[in-house]
Parts: sequence; C-alpha cells; structure tokens
Amino acid sequence: MSGVRRDPADAAALLIEALPYIRRFAGAVVVVKYGGNALAGSNEAEALATFAEDIVLLQAVGLKPVVVHGGGPQIGELLKKMGITSEFRDGLRVTDAETLDVARMVLVGKVNSDIVASINVHGSLAVGLSGVDANLIRADVRSEALGFVGDVTSVDPTIVERLISQGLVPVIATIGSDAAGQSYNINADTVAGAIAAALGAAKLVFLTDVAGLRAVPSDPESVLTQVSADELDVMVADGTAVGGMVPKVEACALAIRGGVERAHILDGRVPHALLVELFTDGGVGTMVMQ
Repeated sequence: MSGVRRDPADAAALLIEALPYIRRFAGAVVVVKYGGNALAGSNEAEALATFAEDIVLLQAVGLKPVVVHGGGPQIGELLKKMGITSEFRDGLRVTDAETLDVARMVLVGKVNSDIVASINVHGSLAVGLSGVDANLIRADVRSEALGFVGDVTSVDPTIVERLISQGLVPVIATIGSDAAGQSYNINADTVAGAIAAALGAAKLVFLTDVAGLRAVPSDPESVLTQVSADELDVMVADGTAVGGMVPKVEACALAIRGGVERAHILDGRVPHALLVELFTDGGVGTMVMQ
C-alpha cells in the first residue's frame, strides 16, 4: 500500500472526471505505440512497470489495448557495443543484413519479452508477437539505399483480433516480411498507424520522449494541443516536422484518414501520461483529428 495520503474528495473528483471517458471508450480498440525513446529513461524497470499498469487499467475498465513497440535506442546501444556504426536517413536506420539480425534480436528477443513480462505481472494478459506471425505485416523494401528497411504493404489483423477477443493484450514487435519470407525492419510509428487503421481503432497513441508536436522544432514551449491531418501534411512539407517526428506525423495522418477517430502524441517519460490524456478533461500532448 502506498504511503502517500490523498484527499478523498480529490480522489473521488478524479474518478468522476474519468467516468464519462471510460463509458465512451468501453469496448473500443486503443493502439498504443510505446517508443524506444520513452523506454530508454533513467530507470527502465520503473518506466516499464508504470506503462504496464496503464495498459492493465485500460483493459480493466473495458478498453481493448494493443501495444506496438519500437526499440531504436536499444538497437543502437547493442550495435555500438558490437562496433557497428549506425547511419540514419530521414529518421530511419540504414539496415544491412547484420543490422537486421541485431534489430530482430533486440525487438523480438528483448524489448517485446520485457513488455509482455511487465504486463503479465498483473495476470495472464499479454501475448508477444511480431509482424511475421500469421502474416500480420506484409512489407516490401522501402529503398535500396536503406537496405532491409521495409514499408508496410498490407496488414492482416486476424491474429490480433483473435487475441483481443480472448481478452488478451497483443504486444507487437515491428518486424515484417514479404511474400518470399524476407524480413524487414519497419519503423514502429508506421506500423502503429497501419495497424490502428486495419483494426478500426478509436484511438492511436504515441508515447515518445517529447511533450508533443512542436510548431517550432527547437522550442519546447511551442507544443501544439490540436492539429488536423491536413496541417500535418504541411508540417512535413515545410520542414516543421523533422527527423524522427516525420514518421510519427505521417502515421497519425494515415490513421486518421483510415478511420481512426483520434491520434495523440504524448511524452511517455511522464508517469501515466496515457491515462491523463484518455481520461481527463485537460489531457496532455498533441491531439490529431480529421
């Protein structure tokens, strides 16, 4: 039991504030992209434990969470230990065969299993899989210059829908394959957007290492609270969205145009930012709408 004493009236007010949102989203699919940058905080174990609590609470109040995760910093760390230099182009890691093997090892063998284990502390709730399982994510090479970096060509959500129907939380590592069985490392933001659209999700949430989408990239105080999909297109075209934010905003626009009601970009380093955004009037971060 926590040693922190709360005013019962304040606690009740928070629950009452959350109630209409819980009712509204009961039974809805919420795709949560948990970025490797959010995970790579000062205390990874605490960050994972807090994230797992949020996911379990979403499910407990009737939502249907699906987790898509990245692992860029963790991949980069292992590559560095192996003496392999990473090169990035437009926010994407150039991936040769050796780098692809490292990415699979980190994403599937390490990050995925850690997230699943953290959620399953609370019960037999989560199942880990990657895009190659049951042909969930079909991909093709994005460009020869990027090597084994893939673009999503199609999503077959059958395996995810089956897991959801059994009351389980799918946790998806973003490795996909083509028709010949060649694996590709796919940007996790891109995958999250495609999966959210394929599932007809009510919400797509990106947990990253910034407070939201900035109107001025260098100014942390310029976070936008709301933006439209069309405005995102402009931000990519004029260079307002740069680096790793580009695939996020492109995925948000794709998801919104694919039928997802709302997309959100939040600071995943802030404890319970996911719950604050979904269940309170004020919210945090940037919300994307049609």
